[in-house]
Amino acid sequence: MLSQSKQKLVSSLSLKKFRDSEGLFVAEGVKLISDLAGGGLECKYLFSTKKSYFAENKNIIEISEQELQKISNQKTPQGALAVFKIPKYKIDFENIKNELSLALDEVQDPGNVGTIIRIADWFGISNIYCSAGCADAFAPKTVQATMGALARVKIHRINLPVFLSTNALNSAIYGTFLEGENIYQTHLNKTGIIVMGSEGNGISANIKPLITNKITIPSFPQNSQNSESLNVAVATAIVCSEFRRREI
Repeated sequence: MLSQSKQKLVSSLSLKKFRDSEGLFVAEGVKLISDLAGGGLECKYLFSTKKSYFAENKNIIEISEQELQKISNQKTPQGALAVFKIPKYKIDFENIKNELSLALDEVQDPGNVGTIIRIADWFGISNIYCSAGCADAFAPKTVQATMGALARVKIHRINLPVFLSTNALNSAIYGTFLEGENIYQTHLNKTGIIVMGSEGNGISANIKPLITNKITIPSFPQNSQNSESLNVAVATAIVCSEFRRREI
């Protein structure tokens, strides 16, 4: 049975201020919940219309489909909803110079942020550094779009200009620009930080001077009329793929 206090808590977590104050987020669907729990994230509450969905978990709160509808963020609930603790990670400056990582500069669409987290997971990128203006990685829409990648990719919400200007980074900082070097023809390091800009404005004016390597994804055929730009998640996938391809 769903108590009023738990219903109120779950409903409040649709807003960032309550996710921040409680240190909790919501995930929905049997597979997503299983992936997050299996990846080591701490589950505080697990609500399900059938206990058989999670036979290994003895702390399930069984609720009706009507009760699930009350707390779900989806039009068609997927049989289960869980409340997880938001993981907190320290930035390992010593390790940054030895890995490939992503930085998101004001990427504001939750679906794009979630998809980028999933892309990072696919290409073995363990850390994403998000500016203050980015969509919250633990918003319901973002969580669903990650498809469980939140259990493996560490999200850091930071002051991005200060972070990128830190001498301790000692890393190449890549950024995508229309006037950058052709990504297929320029040298790419195995390590570094790839900065992806916002959907409407690209990389911010205060971030541009911190970019050490400007790259671009060329359109084909060149010099023909085509779309003005790529979706930021699509562009992230192409860029990450090319970096990893060089390692093969």
